[in-house]
Amino acid sequence: MQRTTRRRFLQAAGAATAATALTPRTLDTSGASARADGPNVVVLVVDTLRTDHVYGGGALTPNMDALAREGLRFTRAFPEAMPTVPARRSILLGRRQFPFRHWRPQRGLLGQPGWSSIPELDSTFTSVLRRRGYWTAYVTDNPFLGWSGCYERFRRTFDRFVRRGGQAGVGDPRYKVSEHELRHWLHPVIRGDPEVRRRVRRYMANGGYWHDGSRSFAARVYTDAARLLDGAARRRPFALVVDTFEPHEPWTPPRRYLDLYGDPDYHGPEPSKPYYAEVSRYIEPSEAATVLGRMRALYAAEVTMTDRWLGVFMDRLVELGLERDTVIVLVGDHGILLGDHGWTGKIPIALHPELAQVPLVVVDPDRRLAGRASSYFASTHDIAPTMLAMAGVGAPRSMDGVDLSPLFRGRRLPERPFAYGGYANAHFLRSDNWALIASNNADNLRLFDLERDPGEHRNVADRHLPLARQLHRRVVDEAGGRLPDYR
Repeated sequence: MQRTTRRRFLQAAGAATAATALTPRTLDTSGASARADGPNVVVLVVDTLRTDHVYGGGALTPNMDALAREGLRFTRAFPEAMPTVPARRSILLGRRQFPFRHWRPQRGLLGQPGWSSIPELDSTFTSVLRRRGYWTAYVTDNPFLGWSGCYERFRRTFDRFVRRGGQAGVGDPRYKVSEHELRHWLHPVIRGDPEVRRRVRRYMANGGYWHDGSRSFAARVYTDAARLLDGAARRRPFALVVDTFEPHEPWTPPRRYLDLYGDPDYHGPEPSKPYYAEVSRYIEPSEAATVLGRMRALYAAEVTMTDRWLGVFMDRLVELGLERDTVIVLVGDHGILLGDHGWTGKIPIALHPELAQVPLVVVDPDRRLAGRASSYFASTHDIAPTMLAMAGVGAPRSMDGVDLSPLFRGRRLPERPFAYGGYANAHFLRSDNWALIASNNADNLRLFDLERDPGEHRNVADRHLPLARQLHRRVVDEAGGRLPDYR
């Protein structure tokens, strides 16, 4: 663990590689205004980050903890659109993506609702800031935003775009994975699937970090971002998005991290790549405790490793004296089910908090509301208008997210009595007292009484069917009419 990073960040705040591909500036900036004088903006996006592993102590995250102590954390943040690509569209464009109307499959992206490119390139918050004189950059190993052909024009909207290949098999594998190594990371419950076997082998070949965390994808992204800060500091103000795909599965963490959470005496095969399925469909009851226990240990280890390399980036921010001139946001795009509610993976019809809630922290340069928490129903599409407001830049009319920054001035936010959003062909609605999860065509209504059943274990839709239908209709009304179903 990089304890020094956490300590140095807190002290500073209290007192005051070869595979990288670079995309140069290609847009016409003749219409850009003179250099702005607002604060720098840093948005840290962490894929597959469960809230209970940051706020709840599910994993050791000293650097994320430091950010939470220096910023305002939102304890009820729910992405309005999931998973990977829809969530990033929401973050970048500042407007709701769900219910993914008029969606069509695009080459290079998954064939799921909401997986689309960004044709409105001048409407991202980074493009808006660039027109106002900000120097902009994006650093990522996201295999879709970083490498998909339909995101090429998006990549060219930045002064600098730094991408890392390998997380999902993109890149030039240099490590030769032995059969012995592969079998170690393929537990028998997943070993028989050829696609899982191919995915994990390629992942290991591109990473090869189970003996050396410095080879991990998080290490590469945050190290690249730390190096980029040197140039960014000379071009202030800057807007930087650092987007790591880790701790997305597969998970092959070094033993020093894994033994923090799992039995140090266990040396059996590891379930590095869970199925997106019901646990009972592929894990025998007699094996469930062991297999799920190892999955949870692997995931927590990857979260801690990701946090350790986030610390490298935060170290450099402090060393350059930028932490008091920078708005910082930490956000996840979604979580993951690790046996919770009988599922593993990311299941649209199981939009419980373990999957559909994310950590969201906003750090004000003056440290207003440091260490405080808000229970406002925040969401991913609130980030863009909030960043623009804190930079003193007006948001385009296309953004329908809420500017969260009035909280730092002691003001109230617009009323938002519930959160709603969706994943593929399903949606959720969450209020103070109720949680609804349903298919878009309402053929599978699931309702949970949060007062009596905060863990969401008992579906009471049959007993409260009028209420379940009413909540579903509320989503339909808020989303502008009948929800599309692409099945």
